[in-house]
Amino acid sequence: MPLALYTKRVRDALKQPVAFGPDLFLLALVGAVTGIVVVSAGQLTAPYQEVTAIDLSLASLPRYTLLSLSRGFAAYALSLVFTLVYGTIAAHSRRAERLMIPALDVLQAIPVLGFLPGLVLAMIALFPDREAGLEVACILMIFTGQVWNMTFSFHASLRSIPQSFREVAAVQRLSRWQFFRLVELPSAMIGLVWNSMLSMAGGWFFLTVNEAFTLGNRDFRLPGVGAYMHEAIEHGDTAAMIAAVAAMIAMIIFVDQVVWRPLTVWSQRFKLEETAGEEPPQSWVADLLRRSRIYRGFVQRLGPGPRPVLHRTGASRLMDRFREGQRYGPIVRSGLRFMLFGVGILVMGWGVWSLLRLLLSLPLSDPVNHEDWAAVALALLASFLRTSAAVALGAAWAVPAGVLIGLSPKWSRRLQPVIQVVASFPAPMLFPLVTMLLAFLHVPFTVGCVVLLLLGAQWYILFNVIAGARAIPDEFKEVAAVYRMGGPQRWVRLYLPCVFPYLVTGLVTAAGGAWNATIVAEYLELRGETFAAFGLGATINHATAVGNYPLLAAGVVTMALSVVLINRLLWKRLYRLAEERYGLGT
Repeated sequence: MPLALYTKRVRDALKQPVAFGPDLFLLALVGAVTGIVVVSAGQLTAPYQEVTAIDLSLASLPRYTLLSLSRGFAAYALSLVFTLVYGTIAAHSRRAERLMIPALDVLQAIPVLGFLPGLVLAMIALFPDREAGLEVACILMIFTGQVWNMTFSFHASLRSIPQSFREVAAVQRLSRWQFFRLVELPSAMIGLVWNSMLSMAGGWFFLTVNEAFTLGNRDFRLPGVGAYMHEAIEHGDTAAMIAAVAAMIAMIIFVDQVVWRPLTVWSQRFKLEETAGEEPPQSWVADLLRRSRIYRGFVQRLGPGPRPVLHRTGASRLMDRFREGQRYGPIVRSGLRFMLFGVGILVMGWGVWSLLRLLLSLPLSDPVNHEDWAAVALALLASFLRTSAAVALGAAWAVPAGVLIGLSPKWSRRLQPVIQVVASFPAPMLFPLVTMLLAFLHVPFTVGCVVLLLLGAQWYILFNVIAGARAIPDEFKEVAAVYRMGGPQRWVRLYLPCVFPYLVTGLVTAAGGAWNATIVAEYLELRGETFAAFGLGATINHATAVGNYPLLAAGVVTMALSVVLINRLLWKRLYRLAEERYGLGT
């Protein structure tokens, strides 16, 4: 390049204003992530303590919040890997799908306390001298609250890939990895991002239980905002409870703005078609990153570089080895499948036999302690009535509110971020404050706990109804206007039929959330006083606290089988009705 031209370019570059704000923001963000990693690493390597003291001062709350945030993202990383592997295998193999998808249905019906005792004891035995055992157990428990929704969504996205895409991939002779990277993952990206947000919210739900719980005569606690809230509840410290709620809200807003909102904007590049008149999502963080010179330079360095060219002799040698290995490939794969199948059968057999031994050791009738199968059956009936009431109350207000919000693009844009933050907040952290209000109003806890269940169930219905209302075609609204349909007639003939498929999905997830919430809604300790409502959740919580493993196994199995049975007999039929009669494509 001539020296004069180079000098002119340098002079022009110096005349342009330089914005250091985006670069400083990016450096601050990298520093914050580094700090979280360092704090989390220090907690993992810390020596194991029988009793962990939780400091209720406000100065300790930021560190506790960062620790909880790091556990949530560690669990999300594990959930993402599981989703990509499990969902892909189930989508590509019909034989595996018949076993893997029902297994997911059963696993998501098992309450969190069904995994907790055995997992914690196993992790402590594996890491007896370090806090890593409790940390891994807590991360895995948060994982169980995140992974099922993501896996179901990803599997459904892969199954719904258009056949034309598969034909083009076959013509181009794409390998399985290329088809996954170039077709499957981009097609599922939007749904994966949105369901990741919902799954992250589901992982926060049992944060107070995952970070602080009692098993028999042993008390297990990890420093975190959930344990902080648990300690504040035990001491009846209202100011600390409010501080924990504020810290949780701040963390949710931070994650939404810094992580999920930019990912939502980025995922729009994978959209197959643009909807006319729909404004794309915006993110101030994404705008800052685009203006950052450091970020742009990093992205350019990650761009595709020149591919190394194999020497012809080396390429031929590799192809010869590949063809030679193909002879033994089927034999090796069959052997590995047989070994994995055998190991799986042995593990499942041992687990089923151990579970049956626990279930058979629980008496049919125990008039003294009432820890028997008869009490479990009555508790199931009580919890069923409460969860049904909570879902009905949630639908009563969420359906009309969701339709009105979804029909108005302006109010949808204004309220959706607020609703998303409120829905992401772990409802059990509000239970003590709501319980104190119910006690002040002299509402019996056996009735008031329905309000607690409602806090954990109603947002699923509202989100899905809003999505259904926004999906109503404009042509349908124009036809209703041409025929001069009145308000009630529009609701009966247009709004409710179009929203019905989304409403069924919301009711299913709300019912599942209400059943899981019974564990923390029917049994609550506050200021040294125990609030208990007879039900299956209270039975499971009591069995965990006293270490009654036969009663715990009976409660967990009963709840899981009940949820699966309700799904098969009620929700699956409503799903079929929604697809056959009210689907927009029918």
